[in-house]
Amino acid sequence: MSQRNSRHPAGHPTPRAVTGWACFDYILELYQGHFILPELGPIGSDGLASPWDFQVPVARYDEDTSSSTPYQIIARFNQSLFVAEQTHTPFNVVAWHGRYYPYKYDLGRFNTIGSISLDHPDPSIFTVLTAPSDHVGTAIVDFVISPLRWLVQGDTFRPPWHYHNTTSELMGLIAGDYHAKGGGGFRPGGASLHNCMSGNGPDAASFEKTSNTKRKPMKVGENSMAFMFESCLKLGATEWPLKTRRKVQEDYTPHSQKPLQVHFKRPDLAVANARNGT
Repeated sequence: MSQRNSRHPAGHPTPRAVTGWACFDYILELYQGHFILPELGPIGSDGLASPWDFQVPVARYDEDTSSSTPYQIIARFNQSLFVAEQTHTPFNVVAWHGRYYPYKYDLGRFNTIGSISLDHPDPSIFTVLTAPSDHVGTAIVDFVISPLRWLVQGDTFRPPWHYHNTTSELMGLIAGDYHAKGGGGFRPGGASLHNCMSGNGPDAASFEKTSNTKRKPMKVGENSMAFMFESCLKLGATEWPLKTRRKVQEDYTPHSQKPLQVHFKRPDLAVANARNGT
Protein backbone atom coordinates (compact mmCIF):
# COMPACT_ATOMS: atom_id res chain seq x y z
CA MET A 1 0.00 0.00 0.00
CA SER A 2 1.61 3.21 -1.16
CA GLN A 3 0.11 6.37 0.31
CA ARG A 4 -0.55 9.58 -1.59
CA ASN A 5 2.46 11.81 -2.18
CA SER A 6 4.93 9.06 -1.31
CA ARG A 7 7.77 8.03 -3.59
CA HIS A 8 8.74 4.52 -4.56
CA PRO A 9 10.92 2.98 -7.29
CA ALA A 10 9.19 1.96 -10.50
CA GLY A 11 9.79 -1.31 -12.28
CA HIS A 12 10.04 -4.93 -11.23
CA PRO A 13 12.70 -6.16 -8.83
CA THR A 14 14.42 -9.41 -9.66
CA PRO A 15 11.65 -11.97 -9.06
CA ARG A 16 12.16 -14.75 -6.57
CA ALA A 17 11.50 -18.12 -8.12
CA VAL A 18 8.39 -19.67 -6.63
CA THR A 19 7.21 -22.87 -8.27
CA GLY A 20 3.80 -22.49 -9.87
CA TRP A 21 3.47 -18.76 -9.11
CA ALA A 22 3.87 -15.90 -11.55
CA CYS A 23 4.08 -12.15 -11.07
CA PHE A 24 1.42 -9.79 -12.44
CA ASP A 25 0.41 -6.26 -11.65
CA TYR A 26 -3.02 -5.22 -10.45
CA ILE A 27 -3.10 -1.59 -9.33
CA LEU A 28 -5.96 0.28 -7.69
CA GLU A 29 -5.83 4.05 -7.25
CA LEU A 30 -8.16 5.42 -4.59
CA TYR A 31 -9.36 8.99 -5.08
CA GLN A 32 -11.59 9.29 -2.02
CA GLY A 33 -10.88 8.41 1.59
CA HIS A 34 -8.44 5.80 2.85
CA PHE A 35 -8.46 2.07 3.36
CA ILE A 36 -9.35 0.81 6.82
CA LEU A 37 -10.05 -2.59 8.35
CA PRO A 38 -13.74 -3.55 8.10
CA GLU A 39 -15.94 -3.56 11.18
CA LEU A 40 -16.08 -7.08 12.59
CA GLY A 41 -19.52 -6.85 14.19
CA PRO A 42 -20.61 -10.16 15.77
CA ILE A 43 -17.30 -11.77 14.75
CA GLY A 44 -15.77 -9.97 17.70
CA SER A 45 -12.12 -9.18 18.27
CA ASP A 46 -10.40 -11.76 16.05
CA GLY A 47 -10.97 -12.65 12.41
CA LEU A 48 -10.39 -11.58 8.81
CA ALA A 49 -7.25 -9.42 8.46
CA SER A 50 -5.61 -8.93 11.85
CA PRO A 51 -3.94 -5.55 12.54
CA TRP A 52 -0.77 -7.21 13.85
CA ASP A 53 -0.17 -8.97 10.52
CA PHE A 54 0.35 -5.75 8.58
CA GLN A 55 4.02 -4.97 8.04
CA VAL A 56 5.42 -1.44 8.18
CA PRO A 57 8.93 -0.55 6.95
CA VAL A 58 11.55 1.08 9.10
CA ALA A 59 13.03 4.35 7.86
CA ARG A 60 15.71 3.81 5.27
CA TYR A 61 17.68 6.37 3.35
CA ASP A 62 20.35 6.64 0.69
CA GLU A 63 23.26 9.01 1.08
CA ASP A 64 23.57 9.77 -2.62
CA THR A 65 23.56 13.59 -2.72
CA SER A 66 25.33 14.18 -6.02
CA SER A 67 24.56 11.42 -8.47
CA SER A 68 26.17 11.55 -11.91
CA THR A 69 22.99 10.01 -13.30
CA PRO A 70 19.96 12.15 -12.42
CA TYR A 71 16.94 10.64 -10.74
CA GLN A 72 13.78 10.90 -12.80
CA ILE A 73 10.74 11.78 -10.71
CA ILE A 74 7.41 10.89 -12.31
CA ALA A 75 4.27 12.24 -10.68
CA ARG A 76 0.65 11.73 -11.63
CA PHE A 77 -1.73 14.61 -11.10
CA ASN A 78 -5.22 15.22 -12.50
CA GLN A 79 -4.98 12.34 -14.99
CA SER A 80 -1.63 13.57 -16.38
CA LEU A 81 1.98 12.49 -15.85
CA PHE A 82 4.69 15.03 -15.01
CA VAL A 83 8.44 14.41 -15.07
CA ALA A 84 11.25 16.16 -13.22
CA GLU A 85 14.92 15.36 -12.65
CA GLN A 86 17.15 15.84 -9.62
CA THR A 87 20.73 14.92 -8.76
CA HIS A 88 20.11 13.79 -5.18
CA THR A 89 18.27 10.69 -4.07
CA PRO A 90 14.52 10.94 -3.43
CA PHE A 91 14.84 8.20 -0.82
CA ASN A 92 16.07 10.38 2.02
CA VAL A 93 13.69 9.66 4.89
CA VAL A 94 15.87 9.40 7.98
CA ALA A 95 12.97 8.95 10.40
CA TRP A 96 9.21 9.31 10.50
CA HIS A 97 6.30 9.28 12.92
CA GLY A 98 2.54 9.30 12.64
CA ARG A 99 0.10 6.99 10.86
CA TYR A 100 0.58 7.93 7.20
CA TYR A 101 3.01 5.32 5.96
CA PRO A 102 3.29 2.50 3.41
CA TYR A 103 2.55 -1.04 4.49
CA LYS A 104 2.09 -4.54 3.13
CA TYR A 105 0.03 -7.58 4.06
CA ASP A 106 0.47 -11.29 3.34
CA LEU A 107 -2.91 -12.55 2.06
CA GLY A 108 -2.00 -16.00 3.36
CA ARG A 109 -2.44 -14.63 6.90
CA PHE A 110 -6.15 -13.95 6.37
CA ASN A 111 -8.34 -15.57 9.06
CA THR A 112 -11.26 -16.89 7.03
CA ILE A 113 -14.78 -16.90 8.44
CA GLY A 114 -17.48 -19.15 6.96
CA SER A 115 -20.60 -21.22 7.54
CA ILE A 116 -20.34 -24.52 9.40
CA SER A 117 -24.03 -25.39 9.02
CA LEU A 118 -25.80 -24.33 5.83
CA ASP A 119 -26.21 -21.54 3.29
CA HIS A 120 -23.80 -18.71 2.46
CA PRO A 121 -22.78 -15.76 4.60
CA ASP A 122 -22.42 -12.58 2.57
CA PRO A 123 -19.10 -12.45 0.63
CA SER A 124 -18.19 -9.38 2.68
CA ILE A 125 -16.72 -11.86 5.19
CA PHE A 126 -13.73 -12.03 2.82
CA THR A 127 -13.04 -8.28 2.96
CA VAL A 128 -9.40 -7.45 3.68
CA LEU A 129 -9.68 -3.66 3.53
CA THR A 130 -12.49 -1.21 2.84
CA ALA A 131 -12.69 2.45 1.85
CA PRO A 132 -16.13 3.57 3.10
CA SER A 133 -18.22 6.09 1.19
CA ASP A 134 -20.25 8.90 2.74
CA HIS A 135 -23.31 6.64 2.70
CA VAL A 136 -23.47 4.14 5.55
CA GLY A 137 -23.22 0.56 4.40
CA THR A 138 -21.58 1.28 1.05
CA ALA A 139 -17.94 1.54 0.03
CA ILE A 140 -16.00 3.41 -2.59
CA VAL A 141 -14.16 0.13 -2.85
CA ASP A 142 -13.77 -3.09 -0.88
CA PHE A 143 -10.71 -5.27 -1.39
CA VAL A 144 -12.01 -8.84 -1.15
CA ILE A 145 -10.18 -12.14 -1.62
CA SER A 146 -11.09 -15.78 -2.19
CA PRO A 147 -8.78 -17.42 0.36
CA LEU A 148 -7.87 -20.99 1.19
CA ARG A 149 -10.76 -22.42 3.19
CA TRP A 150 -12.92 -25.42 3.98
CA LEU A 151 -16.46 -25.75 2.61
CA VAL A 152 -18.63 -27.89 4.86
CA GLN A 153 -22.19 -26.60 4.46
CA GLY A 154 -24.96 -29.13 4.02
CA ASP A 155 -27.97 -28.76 1.68
CA THR A 156 -26.16 -25.88 -0.02
CA PHE A 157 -24.83 -25.04 -3.47
CA ARG A 158 -21.35 -24.16 -2.26
CA PRO A 159 -19.84 -21.97 -5.00
CA PRO A 160 -20.99 -18.34 -5.08
CA TRP A 161 -24.63 -18.26 -6.07
CA HIS A 162 -26.07 -16.61 -9.20
CA TYR A 163 -27.26 -13.10 -8.46
CA HIS A 164 -27.75 -9.49 -9.53
CA ASN A 165 -25.56 -7.24 -7.42
CA THR A 166 -26.09 -3.61 -6.45
CA THR A 167 -22.33 -3.00 -6.60
CA SER A 168 -19.77 -3.31 -9.39
CA GLU A 169 -17.26 -6.14 -9.26
CA LEU A 170 -13.86 -6.30 -10.93
CA MET A 171 -12.34 -9.68 -10.25
CA GLY A 172 -8.75 -10.78 -10.83
CA LEU A 173 -6.70 -13.92 -10.36
CA ILE A 174 -3.22 -13.68 -8.85
CA ALA A 175 -2.39 -17.38 -9.13
CA GLY A 176 -3.92 -20.80 -9.64
CA ASP A 177 -7.54 -21.45 -10.63
CA TYR A 178 -10.79 -20.01 -9.33
CA HIS A 179 -13.17 -22.73 -8.19
CA ALA A 180 -16.25 -21.00 -9.64
CA LYS A 181 -14.69 -20.60 -13.10
CA GLY A 182 -13.67 -24.15 -13.89
CA GLY A 183 -14.30 -24.02 -17.63
CA GLY A 184 -11.18 -22.05 -18.50
CA GLY A 185 -10.72 -18.52 -19.76
CA PHE A 186 -10.19 -16.92 -16.33
CA ARG A 187 -6.42 -16.97 -15.93
CA PRO A 188 -3.81 -15.33 -13.68
CA GLY A 189 -3.23 -11.78 -14.83
CA GLY A 190 -6.71 -11.49 -16.32
CA ALA A 191 -9.84 -9.84 -14.98
CA SER A 192 -13.60 -9.95 -15.32
CA LEU A 193 -15.94 -7.00 -14.86
CA HIS A 194 -19.59 -7.21 -13.83
CA ASN A 195 -21.14 -3.82 -13.30
CA CYS A 196 -24.00 -3.16 -10.93
CA MET A 197 -27.32 -4.81 -11.81
CA SER A 198 -25.68 -7.29 -14.20
CA GLY A 199 -26.14 -10.97 -13.51
CA ASN A 200 -23.16 -13.15 -12.71
CA GLY A 201 -22.20 -16.37 -11.02
CA PRO A 202 -20.37 -19.67 -11.60
CA ASP A 203 -19.96 -20.83 -15.18
CA ALA A 204 -21.92 -23.78 -16.52
CA ALA A 205 -19.05 -26.25 -16.04
CA SER A 206 -18.65 -25.35 -12.35
CA PHE A 207 -22.41 -25.37 -11.81
CA GLU A 208 -22.79 -28.82 -13.34
CA LYS A 209 -19.82 -30.27 -11.46
CA THR A 210 -21.06 -28.99 -8.10
CA SER A 211 -24.65 -30.04 -8.74
CA ASN A 212 -23.53 -33.63 -9.30
CA THR A 213 -20.93 -33.90 -6.54
CA LYS A 214 -21.66 -35.55 -3.21
CA ARG A 215 -21.62 -33.05 -0.37
CA LYS A 216 -18.62 -33.66 1.82
CA PRO A 217 -16.05 -31.37 3.45
CA MET A 218 -13.72 -30.02 0.80
CA LYS A 219 -10.85 -27.55 0.75
CA VAL A 220 -10.82 -24.87 -1.96
CA GLY A 221 -8.26 -22.25 -2.84
CA GLU A 222 -5.09 -24.33 -2.55
CA ASN A 223 -2.24 -22.77 -4.57
CA SER A 224 -4.72 -20.15 -5.71
CA MET A 225 -5.64 -16.56 -4.90
CA ALA A 226 -8.50 -14.70 -6.54
CA PHE A 227 -9.53 -11.22 -5.47
CA MET A 228 -12.15 -8.60 -6.16
CA PHE A 229 -12.43 -4.83 -6.14
CA GLU A 230 -16.08 -4.17 -5.25
CA SER A 231 -17.43 -0.63 -5.58
CA CYS A 232 -20.70 1.27 -5.25
CA LEU A 233 -19.63 3.14 -8.41
CA LYS A 234 -20.06 2.00 -12.00
CA LEU A 235 -16.81 0.88 -13.61
CA GLY A 236 -15.69 1.12 -17.22
CA ALA A 237 -12.86 -0.21 -19.36
CA THR A 238 -10.47 2.05 -21.27
CA GLU A 239 -9.74 1.74 -24.98
CA TRP A 240 -6.31 0.21 -24.25
CA PRO A 241 -7.56 -3.33 -23.46
CA LEU A 242 -10.63 -3.09 -25.68
CA LYS A 243 -9.17 -1.67 -28.89
CA THR A 244 -5.43 -0.98 -28.67
CA ARG A 245 -4.25 -4.30 -27.23
CA ARG A 246 -7.44 -6.25 -27.86
CA LYS A 247 -7.06 -8.18 -24.63
CA VAL A 248 -10.72 -9.13 -24.48
CA GLN A 249 -11.93 -12.71 -24.38
CA GLU A 250 -14.37 -12.54 -27.27
CA ASP A 251 -16.07 -15.80 -26.35
CA TYR A 252 -16.54 -14.92 -22.66
CA THR A 253 -20.34 -14.75 -22.83
CA PRO A 254 -20.94 -18.00 -24.76
CA HIS A 255 -18.14 -19.73 -22.82
CA SER A 256 -18.90 -18.64 -19.25
CA GLN A 257 -22.61 -17.92 -19.53
CA LYS A 258 -23.85 -21.10 -21.16
CA PRO A 259 -27.42 -22.12 -20.28
CA LEU A 260 -27.63 -23.98 -16.98
CA GLN A 261 -29.32 -27.35 -16.78
CA VAL A 262 -32.26 -27.32 -14.38
CA HIS A 263 -31.74 -29.69 -11.44
CA PHE A 264 -34.54 -28.38 -9.22
CA LYS A 265 -37.48 -30.69 -8.63
CA ARG A 266 -40.58 -29.55 -6.86
CA PRO A 267 -40.94 -31.49 -3.60
CA ASP A 268 -43.98 -33.60 -2.94
CA LEU A 269 -46.61 -31.22 -1.59
CA ALA A 270 -47.79 -33.61 1.12
CA VAL A 271 -44.23 -34.15 2.36
CA ALA A 272 -43.54 -30.42 2.32
CA ASN A 273 -46.70 -29.68 4.30
CA ALA A 274 -45.83 -32.37 6.84
CA ARG A 275 -42.40 -30.84 7.34
CA ASN A 276 -43.91 -27.40 7.79
CA GLY A 277 -46.52 -28.66 10.22
CA THR A 278 -49.46 -27.74 7.97
